Amino acid sequence: MRICSLLPSATEIVFAIGMGDSLVAVTHECDYPPQTSGIPRVTRTNIPPGIPSSQIDAAVASTLETTGSLYELDLPLLEKSRPDIVLTQRLCDVCAVSFDRVQEAVKKLPSQPAVLNLEPHSLSDILDNIQAVGEAVGCPDSARKLRAALEQRIARVRQKTALLTNRPRVFCMEWVDPPFCGGHWMKELVDIAGGRDDLANPHLPSHRIDWNQVLDFSPEVIVLTCCGFNLQRSSAEGKLLVNARAIGRLPAVQAGRVFATDGSAYFSRPGPRIVDSLEILSHLIHPNLFPAPALDGAFAAIDFAPAAIDQE
Repeated sequence: MRICSLLPSATEIVFAIGMGDSLVAVTHECDYPPQTSGIPRVTRTNIPPGIPSSQIDAAVASTLETTGSLYELDLPLLEKSRPDIVLTQRLCDVCAVSFDRVQEAVKKLPSQPAVLNLEPHSLSDILDNIQAVGEAVGCPDSARKLRAALEQRIARVRQKTALLTNRPRVFCMEWVDPPFCGGHWMKELVDIAGGRDDLANPHLPSHRIDWNQVLDFSPEVIVLTCCGFNLQRSSAEGKLLVNARAIGRLPAVQAGRVFATDGSAYFSRPGPRIVDSLEILSHLIHPNLFPAPALDGAFAAIDFAPAAIDQE
């Protein structure tokens, strides 16, 4: 079995079920586990690196409108890899090569690989995807064991929070400038972790929200889960919030409960580490109930200088 993964989450799934040695091609964003470093990259991004988040948002909209895709496939390298199966998605054109482009490319490959579309909208969908990948690459038993282990961890969190009467208001920010709420599985993760995020819609995409909605919701915990950003970049994005109107009125800011996370590795990557994401959220929302997960570089508090915060 020769596997091409066009999703970082799918790459993680393949390794987690013991089939990492079968990967012959991955994306430029596949960075976990470390063994991915030696696998050929068959994608590249059209978005310039290092630009501010507001410019990224504008570039995404402009590029999707003009070219239809943020990413390019290295077709000669893909052909050289001779995959038997290509793991891809049609959930979000911002997150990976568009499904239509993958389909067009696959038709031209002499190896005529099968294509598995992963399209998770919920936590259970992510678990289903793990099972689907396992079955598609001939490793169903390992996938079932992995799924069972993840379900046990989810159940432990759910059992601890099921009877909580104190459910803090939580705002998970998928983007800061402009502000976006969490999408797809994020509201579900907050609910299981013992909070409530009324700004997100269950199992629907992230969307831009008006800052007045945030002020009206008055979150007690703010968690930056910025799509595609590591902890360092998310922490820098958090500093932009100091300029947000009346942010000093928010209970989360007053209590020092604004956090940055490695959204790229956890919250926006629907693979096995989505359960790590749940455990991170559980700790941030209920630190007295859940100890901090032993995950280096996963999250950090954002400190604001009180004098610099807009209180009006």
